[in-house]
Amino acid sequence: MDRRRGRGGARVRIVGLEQLRDRLAELEPELVEASKRAVETSAEAVRDETRQNVRVKTGNLRDKVAIHYSSDHLKASVGWKDRSDWYAAAQELGTKSIPAQPALGPAAEAERARFEARLRAEVERILQ
Repeated sequence: MDRRRGRGGARVRIVGLEQLRDRLAELEPELVEASKRAVETSAEAVRDETRQNVRVKTGNLRDKVAIHYSSDHLKASVGWKDRSDWYAAAQELGTKSIPAQPALGPAAEAERARFEARLRAEVERILQ
């Protein structure tokens, strides 16, 4: 039996590949917008869950957790950006005298599991 490469292989012809490429190119702006919606929805979910579970003394950390988007809105960062909120890290990670009570980390991890389904639903809405 001759098993050298390039001999006796199957040939495949794909019909309609150019039309598929053209259609996907047409859908690209809509798919980008769908992706942005999924990112925004996920970022809002992380922010809201963090607000719900963050340790509250004065309410500052609860009220100041914010979303910061990249210029194209395809990336989001959720957390505290104000230098006066330095103690958010102490609350999340703990210190010698303060036990950790994470809120942001668990919210982000929970959303990580849901993001794929959110993105898939947005894309499927466009493709139907």
